[in-house]
Amino acid sequence: MLKRQTSFIVLILLTLLVTACSSGNNAASPSASAGGNSPAATQQAETGTPKDGGSLIIGVASDPVSLNPLYAGDRVSLTIDQALFAPLFQVNNGKKTFYLADSLTASADNLTYTLKLKDGLTWHDGQKLTADDVVFTVDSILDEKQNSFLRENFFVNGNPIKAVKVDDLTVEFKLPQVSPAFEATLVQVSPIPKHVFENEASIEKSTKNAAPVGSGAFKFKEYKTGEYVTLDRFDNYFGGKPHLDSVTYRIAKDTNAANLALQNGEINVKYLDPQDVSTIQATNNFEILPYSEGRLAYLMFNADSNTGALAKKEVRQALSYALSREEIIQTAYTSGEYADPAKSFLTPDALFFTNDVASFDNDPAKAKELLEAAGVKNLKLRFIVQSGNKAQEAVSLYVQQKLKAIGVEVELQNMDSSAWVQKFIDLKSTDFEIAMTGYIMGYDPDAYRILYTSTGSSNYARYKNTEVDKLLNDGAGEADAAKREALYKKAQELVADDAPIYPIAYTKTVVAVSKEYGGIDEAVLKPVVIFEDLSKVYKK
Repeated sequence: MLKRQTSFIVLILLTLLVTACSSGNNAASPSASAGGNSPAATQQAETGTPKDGGSLIIGVASDPVSLNPLYAGDRVSLTIDQALFAPLFQVNNGKKTFYLADSLTASADNLTYTLKLKDGLTWHDGQKLTADDVVFTVDSILDEKQNSFLRENFFVNGNPIKAVKVDDLTVEFKLPQVSPAFEATLVQVSPIPKHVFENEASIEKSTKNAAPVGSGAFKFKEYKTGEYVTLDRFDNYFGGKPHLDSVTYRIAKDTNAANLALQNGEINVKYLDPQDVSTIQATNNFEILPYSEGRLAYLMFNADSNTGALAKKEVRQALSYALSREEIIQTAYTSGEYADPAKSFLTPDALFFTNDVASFDNDPAKAKELLEAAGVKNLKLRFIVQSGNKAQEAVSLYVQQKLKAIGVEVELQNMDSSAWVQKFIDLKSTDFEIAMTGYIMGYDPDAYRILYTSTGSSNYARYKNTEVDKLLNDGAGEADAAKREALYKKAQELVADDAPIYPIAYTKTVVAVSKEYGGIDEAVLKPVVIFEDLSKVYKK
């Protein structure tokens, strides 16, 4: 779920991802491999000079929601957009890797950031990429009519961050006040071309998105709904001509069929559910790469569903008490190897994270007591489930059984991934109460503002607490680290007590990569998008 969901973020990261990080989410934070065969070990086994030519086929679980980085919040869209649109820079282990940008420098008072672009940048159509495109992108994000989920993160205490062109290669970002989260916000930005979109009334709904013009290592070739998206090598890529001729994202909604295609060599890269690792590993044709994404897997309670019951925090607490976090981890992830128990809405990679917060867990008697005190009887809930998502399917059956034990009936509504994403991200949908999803929001807690403030663009739980609103908004503009930490720790405590979500686990993602391919270490395994820079991958 996809902070894009962002992020952010890359939400969802957005992102945000924010939403629909369905295989295991605004998504921006660096990741390190952990367990299994590491990318470093893979690279050590490679010999010789990288070869040019060949193609790569990546399995994805659904159609992309948007091939425009201002609106990509689901895992699939973000993954494809990562190859199509280059970012200004990325952050890994606290260090910047510059892509379109050459440098980013803060003024002495931290109210102005000066961004220098590389010289000679071009879009896929041959037009120059300049400061005008960066300013246009930020202005489009800020334009409320353009409906970008990134918008809120470009405001500090209600005032916008402004982008000003200095010359063709220089942009100054003017902050209304000091914002420690600014660089984490800017890392989410991949510029879009002004010459393509400047006359479009709605960038989000523009037909130009059907054949996107980007600046990344690969350029758009073809999209067949429900089948594939194919990108060709961009020879003028500023980072050097990519090794591969093309990359195809094969849309494989059925997990079992996708795993069979992986084993048969029809797919070269794919996320794996933990339950499937041993089967794929037994082929000896793949590197199995588990790595931390800074991801939270959770159950979300829709407070605006038409039952009305979930608007009461006591009911949300009761549902949480009926469940066991440890049992769900075993059910969804087979063992604790791939998941650590979660209590906070922040992830362990985030600044000011604490897991020392309230937790409503594994107490059915307390669950019944709370429901009775809330005057709730004969409660019927609808749980939306992505067909083929093994973790969701297993957890939904578990939740159905556990809630039945406290007198709550759960109807499971299975649907394909694309339909699930559309329903989940629709903030007006009232026809479901429970969903299992996840997000990856990056290292700065300001990214979570879009998820947990009352008017947040990705507030899918429809959660409302004015005190939390103030804490998160104040945190975005607080320069003192100690004061900022206090704000975010209090926010974590309040959200945990309100129980708009049931945090399950901080999970690891598992990716299978065919041993026919090299350059994996240089490409950098990245949260949500798999590879940071696909130009480095080559076929041996």
